[in-house]
Amino acid sequence: MFTGIIEEIGRVDRIESRGNNLLLRIKAPKTSVDMKVGDSINIDGACQTTIELRENCFMVEAVEETLKRTTLGQLKAGDSVNLERALRLSDRLGGHLVAGHVDFVGRIKSIAPKDQSFVFEFEFPQEYQAQFVDKGSVSVDGISLTVVEVKCYSFTVSVIPFTMNNTTLGEKKTGHMVNMETDLIGKYVEKIFNVKKEKSKITEEWLKEKGW
Repeated sequence: MFTGIIEEIGRVDRIESRGNNLLLRIKAPKTSVDMKVGDSINIDGACQTTIELRENCFMVEAVEETLKRTTLGQLKAGDSVNLERALRLSDRLGGHLVAGHVDFVGRIKSIAPKDQSFVFEFEFPQEYQAQFVDKGSVSVDGISLTVVEVKCYSFTVSVIPFTMNNTTLGEKKTGHMVNMETDLIGKYVEKIFNVKKEKSKITEEWLKEKGW
């Protein structure tokens, strides 16, 4: 479990293929200091397992499913990535609960300066519309952000200079693809409502049609 508060911008040092998987070596002087083999690490919103440690670096193996559902398969040597180590029970929950399980890859629709901040608009698949609410939480490339406005298949967030300078958002441009994870609590709420809807369809006629 993570919080969406980025600890360090790492750099992809090396990429190797292993069958359908990719071995990613990430240079991260800060986050690799007290890491151990087997630890979880959030890379651009995707939870990965550390399989090897070297000086100022760690390595993970991204499996085929991860490469299909995230942007990790598009990384190149030298690329920047957002990093966060797993949440400890004694830590403050500064962002929101982030599982590190990417729901989908979205696209940056626009970036516009506003006062001292920047307004980002992100596009998402229509089936996720119900999981976004104004002032709700969302993880974008592992960053905990607050939704400003939900539109039809897109939403906006306001990004302060600190976040621009301390995450990879400062390097992003319109059209870039990003990993997104919707709010964990929102998913359960939607599930509960869907179950109630299904139960409401169970009538005497429905049962007869099904052979009962």
